[in-house]
Amino acid sequence: MVSQSSPAKPEPGHRFFRLCRSGHHPSPFQSSFCPQNQLEKTVEVLQKWIRSPEHFAVFLWLLFVAGGLILLFLVMIGLLNGTIPNSDKRKDWIEIINQILNALFTMMAIYEHPKFCHHLILLLRWKPADQIVLRKVYTKNGVPKPNERRHMMLVVILLHITCIAQYVYCGLYWGYTRKTRPEWAENLSIGVGIGAPVLAILYTIYSVLGRVNDEPDEDEELQNQQAEQIDSAAMDQKIIITSPEWIGGLFDCGDDTTVSCLSFFCTFCVFGWNMERLGFGNMYVHIITFILFCTAPFWIFAISALNVHDDTIPLILVITGSVLCIFGLLYGGFWRSKMRKKFKLPGTFSCCGSPAIVDYLQWLLCWSCSLAQEVRTANFYDIEDNGFYRMVTDSEGRSVLVPLPREGNLGFLHSYERSRSLPAAVHLRSSSDLDSDGFNSMASFGRALTCPKIPWTTPPSPVLMRVEEERPLRMLELSD
Repeated sequence: MVSQSSPAKPEPGHRFFRLCRSGHHPSPFQSSFCPQNQLEKTVEVLQKWIRSPEHFAVFLWLLFVAGGLILLFLVMIGLLNGTIPNSDKRKDWIEIINQILNALFTMMAIYEHPKFCHHLILLLRWKPADQIVLRKVYTKNGVPKPNERRHMMLVVILLHITCIAQYVYCGLYWGYTRKTRPEWAENLSIGVGIGAPVLAILYTIYSVLGRVNDEPDEDEELQNQQAEQIDSAAMDQKIIITSPEWIGGLFDCGDDTTVSCLSFFCTFCVFGWNMERLGFGNMYVHIITFILFCTAPFWIFAISALNVHDDTIPLILVITGSVLCIFGLLYGGFWRSKMRKKFKLPGTFSCCGSPAIVDYLQWLLCWSCSLAQEVRTANFYDIEDNGFYRMVTDSEGRSVLVPLPREGNLGFLHSYERSRSLPAAVHLRSSSDLDSDGFNSMASFGRALTCPKIPWTTPPSPVLMRVEEERPLRMLELSD
């Protein structure tokens, strides 16, 4: 007799892991436990997150903090006793690490506190425009929530408490020595500094602010309807620039000497003013934050160095603070990159094929030239929402009706020339300037008298616009 062997039973989980490897999941429940897919998704999310320059800076800050905490933990539990056998030396190293960590957390608190102060002012003022700004930060999907003002106020107060707790902790480390520092105050400031932000995050996620509304709010629908309405009469007098260009080169500071001098001597004020009119936030928040980026690291690390009793570490701290102050100019490069992407300005791919890197290098190597170019560009165009516009007016300042592409009569647009800095008007010439088709081919954007054009020193200006007929509105593109 030939015995028939029964087929071997598959091992538990065999089919599941085989499906994981093939990319097919038997059910949503099982797919959530597939280790390979979960790892790939996590890596993809991290790569997307770290591509942002702001997130990359936070990532570097977290790396230094994590390294300091790990080193502090190893010294405190005695794993480095062989390397540092002397007990007094170990205590000195604990103090040094604590001073460095204190400097890192103080820098982060100082950088973020101006923004929290601005949010508090908006909450106290509570105008319609302020509500929109706050909803984008504190509510899910930026939609209105019931009693949102009270909930936002609680979160903002908790964030202020976090910064104040860090300032108290910093004062304890700068004003007291290791032996005279009150331990209860140190522990209290650490507890409040950790508990307040955690509570603010949890409250934002699980309170009304983080919930999704089941039914759309009537106010939200009304706001959306109002946002979709377009004033046709105004659009008849406005040209939408879909492909703008920088006004002047990076080193064309002579195009507008006033702007160039102000950009050099009043960098922080001009930068904040320009950012606000471009729609990138409050002017005073930008001014204070930029000043802190360029000055705070030196003073924080220098004061921390005074409390470190060592021959080499204080010098390293002072040098580190000075270098960080220089790199504070990258704050301007970050917002230059934002401006270029928002308004579709051309980028330069000369460094590693990345326009963002060029933006940072331009601010790092010549901040005043970069800022002057940004101001000249913003001066030339009319800024509304997320785009650049041009208002067409005649010699008397009256609005001129811009014809649609299909209506023809566009000859006067092709001879507009770019101004170097200040907004220009359309100069309509006499009937003798009309060509054979009846077009005013001599009309052009003139230059302001405060910025005269010198023929032998100024290169020929490129043509300003060309018509794009595919767009429903009167879209005009700049051409080289």
